Amino acid sequence: MSTIVRSGTSARAGALLIFLGPLISWVAELITAAAWQNPHYSPFYNWVSHLGLTGPSQVAFEQVGNSPLGAVMNTGWILYGASLIAGAFLTFDLRKGGRPIVIVALATIAAVGVSLVGIFQGSNANVANGLIAFHTFGAQGVMIAGNVMAIAVGLAGSRIGLTRGRSIASTTLGIAGLAGFAVFMIDVFSGWMWNIGLFERSAIYPIMIGHLLLGSGLIAARRRETPAHLAPTAARAAT
Repeated sequence: MSTIVRSGTSARAGALLIFLGPLISWVAELITAAAWQNPHYSPFYNWVSHLGLTGPSQVAFEQVGNSPLGAVMNTGWILYGASLIAGAFLTFDLRKGGRPIVIVALATIAAVGVSLVGIFQGSNANVANGLIAFHTFGAQGVMIAGNVMAIAVGLAGSRIGLTRGRSIASTTLGIAGLAGFAVFMIDVFSGWMWNIGLFERSAIYPIMIGHLLLGSGLIAARRRETPAHLAPTAARAAT
């Protein structure tokens, strides 16, 4: 079965970028959340978007937000998006047709989405001036496209070079993330808003874990391959 990923240096660079993206975002999240003092940030109660609030303490989406290092979180989201889109284009061979095109398209939507979240904060000011539409589109875009991408990656796992275990895990994460997104939306539109941060993360974290699995799986697959320029030497040695 033919592969749908590139070979060589570009593919290795792409795999590393896909792997590093979620790690950058998680480090930014930990640093930003730790900077909250009054009130302290709760990953269960507070919206994820509130980490990106900048400026003085404010009320946004019925919660008090005070994120002294909001710029760190916003930078983390933008870098995540840039890493994902660059990694996808470097990794997948679009000349191979449908599957790589679908995966790269989903990665692009997710990458643009997470970057928009970092550029347009979920603040009351942006609610008033209408820019919150970009934030909302970005957040929901990454939640849907990112999880569908995890399913697409899992289904194409053998052609990507992923092991069976990683392929199943990626598909499972995508399904779980879409289910989490549905519960999150119910929590929002019902007005219940119970542990909104927890349910929001149930839709986001499966995507990030999926990217870690994809990136590390691609790196492992590249290591299993014999570099093309060494193939003649290996053949002569075998004879």
